[in-house]
Amino acid sequence: MNSGALELKSVPPHDDVAERDGGDPVAHEGIAAQGEASPASVGLQHAVHEGRLAAGEARHAAERETDQGIGRRPEVAEESWHSGYVTLWIHMTQRSEDHGGGQPATGTEQEISERAAGLAEGVLAGNRTRLAQAITLIESTRSADAPVAQELLGAVLPKTGRAHRVGISGVPGVGKSTLIETLGLHLIEAGHRVAVLAIDPSSTLSGGSILGDKSRMERLAQAEAAFIRPSPSAATLGGVAQRTRETMLLCEAAGFDVVLVETVGVGQSEIAVREMVDTFVVLLLPGAGDELQGIKKGILEVGDILAVNKADGSRVNLARAAARDHSAAMRYIRPRHPEWTPKTLVVSAETGAGIDELWAAIGEHRAMLEASGSLGTQRAEQSTRWMWSLIEERLFRAFRENPAVAQELGATVDAVRAGSLPPGAAATRLLNLFGSP
Repeated sequence: MNSGALELKSVPPHDDVAERDGGDPVAHEGIAAQGEASPASVGLQHAVHEGRLAAGEARHAAERETDQGIGRRPEVAEESWHSGYVTLWIHMTQRSEDHGGGQPATGTEQEISERAAGLAEGVLAGNRTRLAQAITLIESTRSADAPVAQELLGAVLPKTGRAHRVGISGVPGVGKSTLIETLGLHLIEAGHRVAVLAIDPSSTLSGGSILGDKSRMERLAQAEAAFIRPSPSAATLGGVAQRTRETMLLCEAAGFDVVLVETVGVGQSEIAVREMVDTFVVLLLPGAGDELQGIKKGILEVGDILAVNKADGSRVNLARAAARDHSAAMRYIRPRHPEWTPKTLVVSAETGAGIDELWAAIGEHRAMLEASGSLGTQRAEQSTRWMWSLIEERLFRAFRENPAVAQELGATVDAVRAGSLPPGAAATRLLNLFGSP
């Protein structure tokens, strides 16, 4: 595989960008305007935005650019909130130039291509075993697996993007898994193939999933047209699994036309998942509407559809009252799309009541995105932001693992905590250590 800008020339352009982009958090749109980044790095951003390159592959191309010494220092204003990450890029480039750069090869190009091609063939054929193996590969933290994973994603990218990506969140105990199972079975009966990416809380000791989603969705797990993949959050922001976006692309390539992403329902995971889906559904509990269940305004802001669950038995009237209250509250929240007014529904995952209406609302939202041209734009922006997020992640990891930084980090943090060293001066000291020979 080539590096830098040369690699972009080997990636063929595709038509119909709106149907293939990977969905993906925190924007860096201003970087090109604020400084002169290398032509290759700017080209990577454009390629991801246009859907010609997977975000993860762009990250690795950027790393190879750094290893080759191609990167050049951009003149970024200090007040830019992302300038720290750009500075890390600068120091990584300078260090690579001083030392000759580059990491030892983890396998020949032919071996990488053959392994990726074998998995890609199985995924595109809808082989569930190969799909599971491919997902395990992209979730791997082994450096030897990274080139194969990115080659695999590049191979399947043209066959992705056709699915409707739906995020489902809500407070703990609202019945997310039960609703997803009921909705999933409903969709399968209608002829859809459904993939469920259930993001679980992780064990702080092992990093593995505590909750077993296949046991919580037993009927759906037995359906031939369903694929459930519980993923450990691995301590990533807001409990969101690090590779959920890439997993989504693989599921789409395998022929699943609806992808449901369940969040843990805590912290910032809702915001992060909103950055990878087309439609976001927030589940609510029946109850006192004036309290709004402690739902933060920010959570309501990301919801395209609000659904009050557990509207069965004696709770039907409570659910209807809660729906009215939440619908009224949404009038004071600016909608994400001018063409869309968030809908508030009443459903029961136990009885199936309202599931037809919920899916109809999801489909109506998708139709609005397509008709207005927002779907392609939204996905392109998600992919570009995800590329920058991946670059940040890798640069930060390289910074923390740098021997010189690791040696001084503890003492520097202690000095900041004691008030004897300003945080800005501490950051400069550590960054200088990172960039020194």
